[in-house]
Amino acid sequence: MTTPPPPAGPAHPQPGYAAPAQPPAAALFPPAPAAPGPYPAAPGRPAPGQFSPYAAPQAPGGPGPYAGPHPPAHPGPPYPGQAGPYAGPPVPGQGGPHAGQQYWGPAQQPTGCRICGAPETSSWTVRGHQGLLVVMRFVHIKGPLCRTCGRAAVRSYTTMTLSLGWWSPFSLFLFTPLTLLNNLVAYLKFGGLPAATPVPGRQQLDAGKPVLRRPAAYVVLVPLLFFTWMILQPILLPD
Repeated sequence: MTTPPPPAGPAHPQPGYAAPAQPPAAALFPPAPAAPGPYPAAPGRPAPGQFSPYAAPQAPGGPGPYAGPHPPAHPGPPYPGQAGPYAGPPVPGQGGPHAGQQYWGPAQQPTGCRICGAPETSSWTVRGHQGLLVVMRFVHIKGPLCRTCGRAAVRSYTTMTLSLGWWSPFSLFLFTPLTLLNNLVAYLKFGGLPAATPVPGRQQLDAGKPVLRRPAAYVVLVPLLFFTWMILQPILLPD
């Protein structure tokens, strides 16, 4: 008994038989048209439905709607001595905008006047005091000061102390007398210095009028007269 031959068809083509050509997938399933929008598609970009996940990635700088030069990598901090926007301060002993400049240490401070820079100075401290009932305020200016700047500071701080330094008990009997005594010594020390000449570009303090020619200095007469009256009242007005 013989086996019958298999039926002819595309899966089992017979000799001399050609299978019919299959239509492409794009013809059977055409892509859906893109929905209209307010912005047109950028030139060179694939329309919706035409993008292929297997397309080769675009090389940087290649043609395309966003083609252009890429920013350079971060330059990073340069090596010491190398110029650049992130260059650090120059290393001591090397070149730089401050090369050769001398810096003063704590023990090498200049001895000129702190106001005008004159070389002839005294290091005495000028002080001032204000007594306001229960609140007290202490001010001072430290030397070195030249003759003109020192005497100007003494006149200003002494006038302030004479007018405002009597209005609290501790100020009246302790701090104001000590402040006036300190400023008297300072005035004598600055007065013994030679005439000072400021360095170019700096100015001396204005000495102004002497203390006894300033009306604010005579406010001290108010507490003095009051306590004088309190002391002399039992004598002048006996019972």
